[in-house]
Amino acid sequence: MKTLVFIRHGQSKFNLENRFTGWMDVDLTDEGYNEAREAGKILKKHGFVFDAAHTSVLKRAIRTLWIILHEMDLVWIPVHKSWRLNERHYGALQGLNKDDVKEKYGEEQVNEWRRSASVRPPAVSEEAHLCDLQDPKYAGIGKEIIPYMESLLDTEERSLVYWHEKIVPSLKENQRIIISAHGNTLRALVKYLDNIPDDGVVSLNIPNSLPLVYELDDDLKPIRHYYLCDEGEMEEGKIPKHMDLDDAENCDWIG
Repeated sequence: MKTLVFIRHGQSKFNLENRFTGWMDVDLTDEGYNEAREAGKILKKHGFVFDAAHTSVLKRAIRTLWIILHEMDLVWIPVHKSWRLNERHYGALQGLNKDDVKEKYGEEQVNEWRRSASVRPPAVSEEAHLCDLQDPKYAGIGKEIIPYMESLLDTEERSLVYWHEKIVPSLKENQRIIISAHGNTLRALVKYLDNIPDDGVVSLNIPNSLPLVYELDDDLKPIRHYYLCDEGEMEEGKIPKHMDLDDAENCDWIG
């Protein structure tokens, strides 16, 4: 059996301010730090150990991973970073308050941008795109690859390149893996692993800093998957005390 744990970063400053974040490199809030510490303690309490870790190049995911590994006394394991695990690029919506965007474009349109698999938000400006091109985090990446905006399917496509090139070989070598990433990146990977159709991801949400454990067979097909909390494997519909209720209401619980 192969063990894989997904963790969405702790609460970020833009999460707190109800803003679209995407590739904007914002940090964790104090609550986000606490959520990451709690996730590390829970994983350690239930006997999890990892051989390698993977994350994006955005500080909220990296810092969440650092905190978790510190709590687990695993800061020595290899940590691999890639832009392919970045959050979905939200284009011109990045940095904007979600309620303001709803007021301008309507709730139905915003929900379509956020939750549909194929619909892309408006493109980022040329000036903002140039900032991405000049960011040293993305040095060496072809200009034609860095997006102006992405749909969930776009995010899935580039995340799966990393999955097949980096994660799959490690799992086949029986390495125990943790991936610290972002809501839409993890939605894309869960969609792939569980073979969820495009229209089935509308209600799928990954809550902040709640370990999502996958047990995979030798062909890397899911045997079972579940969220982990203080009491152990989370029962269907149960909301842990440290989880945001707004996230819980939109979450597909996996038992």
